[in-house]
Amino acid sequence: MNARSLLTSSASRRLLRPVADLVDRRIDRRLRPTAAAAAADSARLQETAEAVRRQQLTLELLLGSSGRGLSRIVSPGPLNRLRSEVAELAGDRGAAERNVATAYRLLVGLESLGAGRIAGGTMNICGKLGTIPLLDPPNDEILEIGTLYGMFSAGLIRMMERDGRSPSVTIVDPFAGVQLQPGTPRRSDPSGTPVDEHAVRTNLALAGPAGTAARIQRGFSEDPGTRAAVSDRRYGVIVVDGDHSAEGVAKDLEWAEEIAAPGGIVVLDDFGDPKWPGIKEALDKHLTGDTRFTYLGKAALSAFLRAA
Repeated sequence: MNARSLLTSSASRRLLRPVADLVDRRIDRRLRPTAAAAAADSARLQETAEAVRRQQLTLELLLGSSGRGLSRIVSPGPLNRLRSEVAELAGDRGAAERNVATAYRLLVGLESLGAGRIAGGTMNICGKLGTIPLLDPPNDEILEIGTLYGMFSAGLIRMMERDGRSPSVTIVDPFAGVQLQPGTPRRSDPSGTPVDEHAVRTNLALAGPAGTAARIQRGFSEDPGTRAAVSDRRYGVIVVDGDHSAEGVAKDLEWAEEIAAPGGIVVLDDFGDPKWPGIKEALDKHLTGDTRFTYLGKAALSAFLRAA
């Protein structure tokens, strides 16, 4: 009988069965803890996945579009780009990063507590709020042309106060119940809040005494009566965020030439936004003429100018 026959014979199988059973038992003992560990790992993964889902839901309610109508969740690329743009304008990378982070927290806080929203994308709002104090306006008089809900002015008050300033705000807006822009349909705001002076006053109050003391002039910025009512001072900061047409922006820039203090900062909102080509068109044309303004640069979708 050869070796193969010997191993496969019934007698050999009977003799080897105890050995095979012993091997099987040892293998089973080794595999059983592994299977248990795998089951435990699976349970832990399920718990982790559920925790992540809860965190995502919480984050969405706080910052996402389902919770506030417009997402305020940030991405690394746009955030780093904004930090670099603000740093280039301000000449201070550390201060730029600090102010952008502060502006973001302020934006989330104001929209959580206020009525309505701050108009614009997250990076653009943070760029404006973060940059203006760093450009060291010559005085604390602020004019905002077009305010929507007044929340941006409330935020700018806070940012200026954080820099040791004493801001005094003047707002010009028609308060038409909705956001007005030429060529766009009149429709209710995504926030669901009517655009009116009451909402603006509510939001300005979030900024404390300086917000409560803000001066509000109802009307369009091109109206002579509106201009006369608020042209009684020279402004250290002028935020142009009204009529986005080329003609409307041109008129606001012409007015800003008259009322900006020497060294004053003019912020032109939505500059470079393809939805509003008239803004860049108006500024480019304005800067080719006889002007007090020097173009400093941009952060997100806002251009910054300084008056001579």
